[in-house]
Amino acid sequence: MRNLKETLTAAGINTALSYLETDPEKNLPKALAWIDRLDPNDKIKPQRDAFRKYINDKDGNWYKLIKSVLNDVDIDILKSFFTNFFISSVIIGGKRREEVMEKYNCNVPWAILMDPTSSCNLKCTGCWAAEYGHKMSMSFEMLDDIVMQGKELGTYMYIFSGGEPLVRKDDVIKLCEKHNECQFLSFTNGTLIDEDFANEMMRVKNFIPAISVEGFAEATDARRGEGTYQAVAKAMEILKRKKLPFGVSCCYTSQNYKVIGSDEYYDDLIAKGAKFAWFFTYVPVGADAVPELMVTPEQRKFMYDQIRKFRGTKAIFTMDFWNDGEYVNGCIAGGRKYLHINANGDIEPCAFVHYSNCNIHNNTLLEAYQSPIFMQYKANQPFNKNLLRPCPLLDNPEKLQSMVEQSNAHSTEMNNPEDVHCLCGRCVEAADKWTPVANELWDKTLDKKPRLK
Repeated sequence: MRNLKETLTAAGINTALSYLETDPEKNLPKALAWIDRLDPNDKIKPQRDAFRKYINDKDGNWYKLIKSVLNDVDIDILKSFFTNFFISSVIIGGKRREEVMEKYNCNVPWAILMDPTSSCNLKCTGCWAAEYGHKMSMSFEMLDDIVMQGKELGTYMYIFSGGEPLVRKDDVIKLCEKHNECQFLSFTNGTLIDEDFANEMMRVKNFIPAISVEGFAEATDARRGEGTYQAVAKAMEILKRKKLPFGVSCCYTSQNYKVIGSDEYYDDLIAKGAKFAWFFTYVPVGADAVPELMVTPEQRKFMYDQIRKFRGTKAIFTMDFWNDGEYVNGCIAGGRKYLHINANGDIEPCAFVHYSNCNIHNNTLLEAYQSPIFMQYKANQPFNKNLLRPCPLLDNPEKLQSMVEQSNAHSTEMNNPEDVHCLCGRCVEAADKWTPVANELWDKTLDKKPRLK
């Protein structure tokens, strides 16, 4: 329940957003002035200052993106997103998280990534989720309890993964409806998004999909199955037509990086209506891993350069969860910004790190945050002074190996439990080769002192 101050703050942001219902471009400064009043302690001052800079630069790329969002997304969806993001997650949730972290000396995540099911209607090459097996699911009651616990600790952002989360689309919508002050996102292959589900998205107003694509039809179908790209394109057409926001999730590999990092690919995503793109590099997790799909240092640098270039020229918000470590002070896993709960209930530090000391069926979230593997993350983050080497697996595999050993965490993979030495061993060569490239970029681009070798 919100207290009086929180209720008045919510009313204030609704007033601010009301300016956007008529002539949103003209009224953006008025809305931002209200946001200033709602942030008296300057919790989000850097973001406010940046946003003000963007809306004053009418020829800038960020202004084009903001304008496209205002024009292309339903206004009630936008109001719901900003209310849930600024009021629930930033203002209310931020204060609660700070209090819990100070009291218990542990990380409390901004977002929880959780798998309603391990089942999937596709079988993608090299998919880490397949290692959990395909018969696990968390009940609606358990998913609901996770959200209830999370809100008490200040977490209002929830992201579904799997398996394919929309195998459980009825329960997903039911969660969104019950917790309408939370923002829900989902990684999804997109093939189960149809007119009816889009109508449900419009009804609840707090669900946004990130659709997984590997490039154009040839690359996507090669990894995800014949006809997948056509189904994805159809889903995007439905969402765009109904003015529902969506983005994409792109895994770049040694085989598709040139396409993923091309002008043509970006332009196609924008034309289809995507407003954001999350970029991941291939991680060789599990018995079915394909190490040959890992990018070389030259290929990873290519993506580093392309994403930064396109941020100044393409109207789509992007984030590379490996090459953008400089913006978030390194690794965000281990509860620092997010964690992962698989369909068996195992509470893991990262979607790609399948080791745990806790299970949500037996432990509370707060107990998990204080468990050995999570405390190891807290003690060791950031894992490298060079923030272009953020990951304890891909960039510093000796770090993950040490943390798993120190915490006595067990493998959570059901089919083929994986020894951490084997997993980290696959990444040593790639980490060694990336190190000199990352160090040169760090010193040159960021004008920093020489970093650890």
